[in-house]
Amino acid sequence: MNIIHVSAECYPVAKVGGLADVVGALPKYQNNSEVSSQVIMPFYDVKFTKENTFTSVFKSKLSLGDSTYKFNILKLEKDVLDFDVFFVDVPNLLFKDYVYSSDDTNRFLAFQIATLDWMLTWKTLPDIIHCHDHHTGLIPFMLQESYKYEPFRKIPNILTIHNAQYQGWFSHNNVNLIPTFNFDHVGLLDWGGNINPLAAAIKCAWRVTTVSPSYMEELKTAANGLESLLSDESAKCSGILNGIDWNVWNPETDNYIIKNYNQKTIVTGKKANKKELCDRFNLDINKPLFAFIGRLVEEKGSDLFPETFKIALKNPNISILLLGSGNKDVENQLETLKEEYKGQYNAFIGYDEKLSHIIYAGADFLLMPSRVEPCGLNQMYALRYGTIPIVRSIGGLKDTVTDISEENGFGICHDNVTVLEMTNAIERGIALYKNQTKFKKTRIQIMKIDHSWDASAKQYINLYNSIN
Repeated sequence: MNIIHVSAECYPVAKVGGLADVVGALPKYQNNSEVSSQVIMPFYDVKFTKENTFTSVFKSKLSLGDSTYKFNILKLEKDVLDFDVFFVDVPNLLFKDYVYSSDDTNRFLAFQIATLDWMLTWKTLPDIIHCHDHHTGLIPFMLQESYKYEPFRKIPNILTIHNAQYQGWFSHNNVNLIPTFNFDHVGLLDWGGNINPLAAAIKCAWRVTTVSPSYMEELKTAANGLESLLSDESAKCSGILNGIDWNVWNPETDNYIIKNYNQKTIVTGKKANKKELCDRFNLDINKPLFAFIGRLVEEKGSDLFPETFKIALKNPNISILLLGSGNKDVENQLETLKEEYKGQYNAFIGYDEKLSHIIYAGADFLLMPSRVEPCGLNQMYALRYGTIPIVRSIGGLKDTVTDISEENGFGICHDNVTVLEMTNAIERGIALYKNQTKFKKTRIQIMKIDHSWDASAKQYINLYNSIN
């Protein structure tokens, strides 16, 4: 079975969020089974594309309304990702030093059209076309409705929603950008008076998945306007929990961290990595270290960090370290706290892949007070490295973290995103840290939890088989 994944992101080529991690791992694990998975993505002007070489396998032109653009399909020359990746190079639109911008309608429409135009030339068509998020959301509609893509009518297609907050809206004034279709069916594109690629994909895709079972259920009541649509289409919807790349995220072999370790050597291993963090950021290695890694946006609850940290840091027996960027006002507030709580708090505003790995390896607790978390991967990375997650029970966090007060529980959970509940959760973490016997036992317990892609990849393959 030949699977084509179409995505705006793929780790390590281009990463903005968890979408990249999924598309960079799922095909690899599927290729270990009875299927062949490949990825088609845009060609960006980023570090990965500068450092690698590519071969052109197809050249043509595409129409976008009244405009015409040349495009190339490129293939990575060296097999560095364990699966084939093809790149859509539309120099005037996609070859930028960023993945997303404030106006991406033309960019991602060109990407989707070029992808399908190239596929029209294939001698053997794919068995499944798997689309990821709204950037590829018009593909299911075009497969079903655009005249030029009639040869694809019988190819099953799947949409995976990684984050329903972003839907790719644009005006009906731009409907002419979409390859000609039966205009009697223009309503398939509409939601709320705009063309909505994510809504169109939900209507037209053969199956719709989300990245965790709980997120699928939550979307029926909170999907940024798509609640009724998802409820109406629920018969073809399901949630499949993401996994993590067990080889990349492995404390026993991770080249980024200071000292490798496993369940037997966790004490010395985590201590060495914690020492590196504490030395670098002027923190006390003897205090419990609470960390955050991620975007400083409202979805992640980070707007409450300045006030939460001020209250939590009144306790002199804790340390907090933050790695992230996003809202400039929040960034400034978090930077200001450095002077006030020197020796107890620090922050790295920005992103550093190596540092993130060391934090997973060296921190005692990971904070994830998300308002929205379709799946969440950070908590799975933390578990893999023996770092206890402190999470808000929502979406994938609810599916992957069980509160320590419950039977076989191992994390710290809270129900709401408030300063009070966040600080209470930190206090519970402090209490757990003081009970070193239980704390150490819990760290070993969570390292045994298997969130590799193996099980999830099989669920996707079962889904493919059900419609192929």
